[in-house]
Amino acid sequence: QVQLVESGGGLVQAGGSLRLSCAASGIIFSISTMAWYRQAPGRQRELVAHITRTGNTNYADSVKGRFAISRDNAKNTVYLQMNSLKPEDTAVYFCNVRLVLTDFWGQGTLVTVSS
Repeated sequence: QVQLVESGGGLVQAGGSLRLSCAASGIIFSISTMAWYRQAPGRQRELVAHITRTGNTNYADSVKGRFAISRDNAKNTVYLQMNSLKPEDTAVYFCNVRLVLTDFWGQGTLVTVSS
């Protein structure tokens, strides 16, 4: 079955950096579009970034220039490098893959940015 396991979250001061990882199994990773979403308390889940099988990327306006999504097909892993973090980046970050119109999610990893 599909499994997505995130890691790398934690507490960081504003202006700091974190790198999130998502290890995938049960899918043909190399041909899958992978995405990172986040959900802050009391808010809807929102798309942060996605990366296609060919490496094309797309970002939410709020993170452009600060976050970078990448993938390592040999390791079945997608990453989210987060720089210049702001308190408003505080959220649970989820890894996502959509297969045949079905969304699969990881358990999420909490990122807390202190001011």
